[in-house]
Amino acid sequence: MFNYDWFHGGGLRRQIDEAKFRCALKKFPKADRKNEPTPEFTAYRNALDARVVLYMKDGLTYEMKEMADVGMSSALAFECQPVDENYKVGSYVIVVPFEDIARVEVFAVHPDDKPEENIKIPGFRGSSDQGRD
Repeated sequence: MFNYDWFHGGGLRRQIDEAKFRCALKKFPKADRKNEPTPEFTAYRNALDARVVLYMKDGLTYEMKEMADVGMSSALAFECQPVDENYKVGSYVIVVPFEDIARVEVFAVHPDDKPEENIKIPGFRGSSDQGRD
């Protein structure tokens, strides 16, 4: 299902836009797709951050910080958002074959609503962590 065109041709962008739209609807429940959005709705939606999480078929999970251009179209290259404090001082670039990606999740949130601590969102765990909260 996932390929170069999905990530670079608009599939990921549409998923991010949909997550941001739905997050903004929680703040402005009277808005809908049929009517022109209010300036407040648009400003709120534009201020939202999005976390992109890749779940791999081998049970590993990565949070994409930014796609990387390494000159290939047969695999996905991206900078990973490190969880371990020891790796936050550098840059962690990963290349994964598209066929190894099981699913992509997008979490949209307003910067004012983010928790102060970097907490784990349920579901962001590898296969060895199953059964833990």
